[in-house]
Amino acid sequence: MRWGDVTKGKREAPEPLEGNVVATILTGTVVWAVVLVAQLPFYSWYADHGHTRWLWSCAAGVGLGLLGLLIVHRREAALRAARATAGGASPGQGAPQD
Repeated sequence: MRWGDVTKGKREAPEPLEGNVVATILTGTVVWAVVLVAQLPFYSWYADHGHTRWLWSCAAGVGLGLLGLLIVHRREAALRAARATAGGASPGQGAPQD
């Protein structure tokens, strides 16, 4: 069942939010990294009690955050290039700077 079926087409989808995505992902990645570093001194306790997955969860958060930063940087570069070509300028010459 689709949302359009429930509303029978009476509602339009809202515009997507465009915020500072890099800052958002960077903040989350830093939080995961801080929590990982804070837990590292207690590794032996986690290992003794079978809770090493907490450390691996933090490591996964850092890794996925870094991957997200890479993806967002590539996306923003592609958007800048598309705006530059739509404006008639090549990406390196006279392109709008953000």
